[in-house]
Amino acid sequence: MKALRPRVILITGCSSGFGLLTAARLSAAGHHVHACLRDLKKRGPLEAETVARKGMANLFIHQMDVADIASVKAAVAEIVAHEGFMDVLINNAGFGIGGFFEDLSDADWRQQFDTNFFGVLNVTRAVLPLMRQRRCGRIINISSMAAFSGSPAFSAYVSSKWALEGFSECLYMELKPFGIDVVLVEPGSYRTGIFDQNARYAQYFFDQKSPYYPMSQRLKAFIEKYIRRSLRSPEEVAVVLEKLSTSPHVSFRHVIGLVSRLRCWTVRHMPFKFYAWMLGKIFLSRPKPHD
Repeated sequence: MKALRPRVILITGCSSGFGLLTAARLSAAGHHVHACLRDLKKRGPLEAETVARKGMANLFIHQMDVADIASVKAAVAEIVAHEGFMDVLINNAGFGIGGFFEDLSDADWRQQFDTNFFGVLNVTRAVLPLMRQRRCGRIINISSMAAFSGSPAFSAYVSSKWALEGFSECLYMELKPFGIDVVLVEPGSYRTGIFDQNARYAQYFFDQKSPYYPMSQRLKAFIEKYIRRSLRSPEEVAVVLEKLSTSPHVSFRHVIGLVSRLRCWTVRHMPFKFYAWMLGKIFLSRPKPHD
């Protein structure tokens, strides 16, 4: 990949957070950014941010639901008709659903995996033939520090990110002979909306009859307090994604943020039993007897 040529870049999940800011940054830098949103009615913040950075001439917005194969194919076809090729794919679309396992329905699990895991497979499958033909390209998958270890009440989200990690490692090896890079990005917690306006909860998260109800509400209160006090700007991640999209050579795994690095180190060096005890002390209250 040439260092100075403007890139043709597809980014999923651009209505907010990492996707929105990365699309605006790369557009302002002169790259041809094809930003995909599931709901085009939510394009306003993306356009406003890109206008503020003077990048609208390079921004192209497409409707894409990553869980809908027909939608993915249609958006990729639009990009190919406009550009003829693609340099970079950033698989950013995703969400997190909170809830203890018994409070999660089958539909909750399927929605989580349809977006966070199968959505990545759908878009990657649509883009790969374009990259293989040119024997170059880069696929950047946005994972999470949740991929380092389990957490109470996030089994669906954590599982989807663990699956993404395994897929990305395999894909890295499979695509090397074709000159295609695969990159994993593992951010910590940032002000992306995933835990507030975009938060989703298990079907029975607010059901007072659930044996997990007291723990669910304590966990929700803890997260809301953490959001108000601790979360950092997602611009930090957008800066990294810009570098990964344009640098001629990149490594496979990128852990972003001090919290992520500390969690990664802790999981590697602390006995799991003690780590689990520590998370329980932080997040959970002992449930009362429940029929």
